[in-house]
Amino acid sequence: MSESRIVVGITGASGALYAVRTVRALLLAGHDVHLVVSAYGARLLREEAGLDLDEETFPEFLARTEATTKVVGRTVRYPENDLGAAIASGSFPAGGMVVVPCSTKTLAGIAHGASHSLIERAAEVTLKERRPLVLVPREAPLSLIHLRNMLAATEAGAIIVPAAPGFYQKPETFEDLADFIAGRVLNLLGIPQKLFTPWGMPPEDR
Repeated sequence: MSESRIVVGITGASGALYAVRTVRALLLAGHDVHLVVSAYGARLLREEAGLDLDEETFPEFLARTEATTKVVGRTVRYPENDLGAAIASGSFPAGGMVVVPCSTKTLAGIAHGASHSLIERAAEVTLKERRPLVLVPREAPLSLIHLRNMLAATEAGAIIVPAAPGFYQKPETFEDLADFIAGRVLNLLGIPQKLFTPWGMPPEDR
């Protein structure tokens, strides 16, 4: 089913842990992740997360780092410059897309329909097909250009989720912080999640 396929773009904005925990959550929930990683996104994963996608896949990485984690979904990776890839077409069924982390360069390309890369093209397709598109920018401080691009992307139908985790769930680890953002992303894609307890809801009722 199309809802089981989620397109994920990973770019070079610092915050590899947000990408890892989001992909992890999708795979554990049984979703197939159709993955596009920019060159700087791949560098980010290597330097910040210890994941070299030339050496291992996301499921293999999770099996190595979390031996007890059972991955249900699978990953399909596309070259970042392959504008003829399946996810570059609106006829490819998918439940939505997330770019995590989303660099300000990629944000600009998406906001203005540049489609220079497969990530930008897949995002354009997601918008034109009226599917949920979640962008997770990680930058500080924000310039007027950044804010205007966020506004333009929002006006086009994207949802901006700044990488600013909440603290009411009393996080104890970096993973807890990243899971808050991953959980919000899944919520916005219409996917049930148990990564954190919603505000005001007792844990036993979530």
